[in-house]
Amino acid sequence: MSSLAEADFRCKHGDTICEIRVYEQEVIIVPIFLLAIFLVTVVFIFLLHFCPEKVERLRPQVSKSTARRALHGIDAPPGINVMEHESIALDVPSSYSTFHPPNNYLSKTLSVSVDKPPLPPNHPPQPSKPSFIPIAQPRELPRQRLPESFNLVTPLPVAFSLRSETSVSLYRARMENRNVVLRVLNDTADAEERHNFLGFASFLSQLGPHPFLPELLGVVSLRAPLVTVVEELENRDLLSFLWRCRQEHVDPPCEMTERRIFTMAKQVASALEFLHSKDLLHGQIRARSILVTKEYTAKLWGLHGVYTRKNQGATKKDDASMKKWQAPEVLAKRTAGMSSDIWSLGILLYEMATLGEAPFAEISVNELLQFHQRGKSLKKPSNCSNTLYATIKGCCQWKDQERPTLAEVSRKLLSGEKSASDKVLKAPTTVNIEQYLREAGYGETNSYTVF
Repeated sequence: MSSLAEADFRCKHGDTICEIRVYEQEVIIVPIFLLAIFLVTVVFIFLLHFCPEKVERLRPQVSKSTARRALHGIDAPPGINVMEHESIALDVPSSYSTFHPPNNYLSKTLSVSVDKPPLPPNHPPQPSKPSFIPIAQPRELPRQRLPESFNLVTPLPVAFSLRSETSVSLYRARMENRNVVLRVLNDTADAEERHNFLGFASFLSQLGPHPFLPELLGVVSLRAPLVTVVEELENRDLLSFLWRCRQEHVDPPCEMTERRIFTMAKQVASALEFLHSKDLLHGQIRARSILVTKEYTAKLWGLHGVYTRKNQGATKKDDASMKKWQAPEVLAKRTAGMSSDIWSLGILLYEMATLGEAPFAEISVNELLQFHQRGKSLKKPSNCSNTLYATIKGCCQWKDQERPTLAEVSRKLLSGEKSASDKVLKAPTTVNIEQYLREAGYGETNSYTVF
């Protein structure tokens, strides 16, 4: 008997409740079932679009070897560099895993060799609690396809290491037909370090692009491994570049002229003026904080101190290895100003003119403030013209109000560039790294790595 005939047989005419009971499956169960399927589908699509990390948790777990197959063979380099100890905020599962180095992992043995240039460190990481909510800029790389986005991933080579402590590993890779550096947060990173790592990347993205700041190309912030992708600057940091210019027959060729000193200093001053326009002090202007491209363009880095100072303010601890580059008012623990960066810019010019000598090499850190108080200044380097030396002395005036403004320094650098010599600068000897560390004021608590 059909349902219709059954309803006519069992139910009186107009008895709606009776008819619903007869057609219960068709009018109640099936619609509710279809509605439930629809709602589940909508919720899943919403999660997939707005919360992909939660979808990852709902998916069946796969083995680590399968999840990381595209990263097989990657080695984690020991040591630290200019792009370390930075920080973006995130909520990740307690099981945190990044790259697993193979058996050929480089050991952190001391090797006093400068055949490969250093990628200098920033100050040791400090606890920080960013006061802003990080954003996904610059563009968040495709999270599901990230490992396949990189080609030719290799560790950055290390030639010298001194008590290296870091939560970040560095890799060289190719992405979209260009060389990049991958900064990958290590397995051992705790929640505070993950927060700092992501906070710094967010700070860089909010800072905005500038032709003389390294370009931040992408951030992976919603699942491990956490990665920031930065353009690779082939000549690495300026200090190692200057040291290589002391050597004969280096590959790639390395030559420093006075004209190039003025040009690179002008580029650094442009980046510094950009920071000052945003009411940000750099506080760590030195050759270690400058990166150099293949075409010898200088780009200002060492920005983690800017980020930390912005978020921690007066609670930020001093970097003991920075003393020889700091202005007298900073050594005296007075408030630093924009003119303090001008002083450090003068010391940077001295570093370039001497091909990487430590400033005030004969003066201990404890006697440095008294040395400045007596009105003494840096000696004129043998390779230095009167024009360049006058710029150095002008930046390094005892009274901060007597130092030139950045605009004035830029004009002097532009004028000096036009009349500077193209003669290649030479230095009599290569650098003894241990001697340099002593003369530059490094203590046993400081870390330094030469790549």
